[in-house]
Amino acid sequence: MRLSSAIVIGAFALAACGEREAAPTPAEKVATAAKPSDAVQTAPAVLTPADLRRVCRAGLAAIHGQPPMAIDVDGVEGGVVHASWRAPVDGGRMRADCRVEKDLIVWKPLDLPDATLVRWMNQSDDPVIRYVMDGQAITVTQTLPDGTTEQAELAVPAEEEAR
Repeated sequence: MRLSSAIVIGAFALAACGEREAAPTPAEKVATAAKPSDAVQTAPAVLTPADLRRVCRAGLAAIHGQPPMAIDVDGVEGGVVHASWRAPVDGGRMRADCRVEKDLIVWKPLDLPDATLVRWMNQSDDPVIRYVMDGQAITVTQTLPDGTTEQAELAVPAEEEAR
């Protein structure tokens, strides 16, 4: 009797060690968050070229701790914004590409010494960057892989885009 009880308990223990569902990625966690009310501004379905430049300028500024006007838009090609800014440490130039997918800002650092790091920052261990536009203000929210969030409201005037 004792042996059969041990076998049954052992079988339950082994069954509990079976396959488990994978933990959700930060992007999946953020995606399942509560939907905003109708009173809250959201990302437009399609951005104008000027708004795409504004959103990428705000996103890169928030990510890299720069004022938005320090981010120069060097060009736009196929929905990808090419941007650069003065490197705070050595005065050189930092460069990145940026694109917008619905309310997500996805960016890629350029000119890094390790070529494997030159990739779009949209993998499960990367921060999730979302934006909301409200007139001249663009609010950028970064959700880090550990679930913490950082938020910045940045003024990026449309008239400044005609550089």
